[in-house]
Amino acid sequence: MRKTFLLLWLLSAVSVQAQYQSKVWSPDNGDGTFTNPVINADYSDPDVCVGASGEDYYLTASSFQCTPGLPILHSKDLVNWEIVGYALKELYTGDDALVKHFSQPRHGAGVWAPSIRYHDGEYYIYWGDPDFGCYMVKTKDPAGEWEAPVCVIKGKGIIDTTPLWDDDGRCYLVNGWANSRSKFASVLCVRELNKEGTKAISDPVIVFDGNGTENRTCEGPKFYKRDGWYWIMCPAGGVPTGFQLAMRAKSPYGPYEHKIVLQQGATNINGPHQGGWIHTKYGEDWFMHFQDKEAYGRVVHLNPVDWSSGWPVMGKKGEPVTVYRKPKTAHPSPVVNPVEDDEFNQPRLGLQWQWHANYHQFFGMPTAFGTMRIYTHKLDADAKNLFMVPNMLLQKTPADAFCVTTKLRMTAKAEGQMGGLIMMGLDYSALVVKRVGREFQLLQLTCKSADKGKPQTEQLIATLKPTAEDRIDYKPGIHEDIYLRLRVKDSQVQFSWSQDGRKFKDCGPLFRMKEGRWIGAKFGYVAAETDAKADKGWVDADWIRVSAYKD
Repeated sequence: MRKTFLLLWLLSAVSVQAQYQSKVWSPDNGDGTFTNPVINADYSDPDVCVGASGEDYYLTASSFQCTPGLPILHSKDLVNWEIVGYALKELYTGDDALVKHFSQPRHGAGVWAPSIRYHDGEYYIYWGDPDFGCYMVKTKDPAGEWEAPVCVIKGKGIIDTTPLWDDDGRCYLVNGWANSRSKFASVLCVRELNKEGTKAISDPVIVFDGNGTENRTCEGPKFYKRDGWYWIMCPAGGVPTGFQLAMRAKSPYGPYEHKIVLQQGATNINGPHQGGWIHTKYGEDWFMHFQDKEAYGRVVHLNPVDWSSGWPVMGKKGEPVTVYRKPKTAHPSPVVNPVEDDEFNQPRLGLQWQWHANYHQFFGMPTAFGTMRIYTHKLDADAKNLFMVPNMLLQKTPADAFCVTTKLRMTAKAEGQMGGLIMMGLDYSALVVKRVGREFQLLQLTCKSADKGKPQTEQLIATLKPTAEDRIDYKPGIHEDIYLRLRVKDSQVQFSWSQDGRKFKDCGPLFRMKEGRWIGAKFGYVAAETDAKADKGWVDADWIRVSAYKD
């Protein structure tokens, strides 16, 4: 389990690492074409901007209650993407009450539908928190540190916010509304901000109303200006069943005329839902949007845009493309994908990981031994399931079919302490080792409708003798070294386990994945217990690797 300090030091000293290539999904076909989705993972409500050089593209997406939040992805060609950082360390630095509020999982709350823009030498991200208002962060280096968030507009219901700095320096903001908070929706509003974009200086004006029409559920507006026209691009008609609208006016306050510019048509790409328009330095136009794939989340597609009619007709004659030529670039981009594997050799978490709430050091920490330690979370006495565990360490599913294998050690100081591998959503299933007396039980925990407080079930897979025991009398622990695996195909999960890492045994029934609240299902680590007074146990994760699916 342990790795040397020398190895850790050497790996930490390397400033330039090899770019990650996924074993399960890469959109680059290697022949000048790509296959959608360009990011086959849950980056809901994506938005994208062209960087200062004109050769770099930056993408962000909704992160809801997960932290760190506001992922930042970088690309040189809009096809090959890698995670380079996050704009939010927590929700919301500088407001102690809200930092505490988000110390518990607030499923489906937090960061909704951000927009990213480059303006006057700085990068900005705006988003709506449906419970607290419109926020903004900014930086000069999108892969570096971002400033603390600023509340631009305080109040409930404001979502899907996008700024537009006009030619005269004035700044406008478009937004949608969350019916769950405001009790009205399907309207878009525009208001003016100060030139710094930090506060509203006018009242909102409704510029589009989709109520009672096919344009119901219009949301996710993005604001642009092109050839003297103000443009709002937004989806309407519902998330899995809707389409993309483009609307234009000669004033930011309208009135706007509108057309459908992208819809499913004869393709199997449903939605297609909200995203962002990009005009490249090579004179090309592209649109990035998401497709709702239920348990797999909202994956990201790239489509060409044709402006020859005066309207932004997207895809191939208004329908999404599956295979298409790559955007023009100055130099070919290397194949690179969002990272999935983690050897836990660095003194920091890999960029693929997020917690289910604002991080606290009691959740867990990287170690100097080449492992990631996750401490057991103390469950409430009346907890029936794991839905409100804040220290789940999870990442997004990377493909329709894949295999995840991890090597870990469970250390238990007290009865009932457990940890292992989980596929988490509104329904979940986990393969865990749990201390029972002086032994461990290997259990499959499954819960349907976890969000509604339904109790989980336990299926005994095996009883295991500890692989090691502490030899001291002072608070001794027992340990179980084990390899756990899950295989995913057609939204179904099969767990398996091994004691030597070579021969794996399938166990338990198939589990059908279920999305979370506004997010796709996520996999990773869970550690929990019910003893409120005992010293915590922990999982030491040695490594986790994602590979191709095999029956």
